[in-house]
Amino acid sequence: MADHVDFVLKQWEAQRPDLDVSPMAVIGRLSRLSRLIDAELQRTFAAHGLDRSSFDVLATLRRSDPPHRLTPAELMRASMVTSGAITQRLDRLEERGLVRRTPSESDGRGVYVTLTDEGFALIERALPDHVATEHRVLAALSAERREALAGTLRDLLESLGDAAGLSARR
Repeated sequence: MADHVDFVLKQWEAQRPDLDVSPMAVIGRLSRLSRLIDAELQRTFAAHGLDRSSFDVLATLRRSDPPHRLTPAELMRASMVTSGAITQRLDRLEERGLVRRTPSESDGRGVYVTLTDEGFALIERALPDHVATEHRVLAALSAERREALAGTLRDLLESLGDAAGLSARR
């Protein structure tokens, strides 16, 4: 069985046999998988009135210790939302009543972001659907192959400087 990337590789082999295009076998597949997986996840998020960034903010707050409260900087470091998008995302979530920003008791300039009851309820509904979508997307792989793939991808991420807690600071 062949996929689109195999087709592209054969074309390059015919047109540029002097060039080692083997990295395209991995990078091309990762890129195509990313687009396909993103589309699946977006459908799940949309069913709950969310997008990827909103889901990520709510999920990051939910997985933090009660009272599910973080500073915007902590939220940015712990989530997959970029610094440029965090304020805009928080504005939208606050307008919807899903998060609340409150001044820090100890630092007059500081702010905390907390899940509201409505935000907590929404992420509780969306999370099982999100996980089910991820299971469905990975259904072609056995548990052993998933674990091996996860380890390989972790190694690649670490080799590119994406260590735990560092990716959001880039």
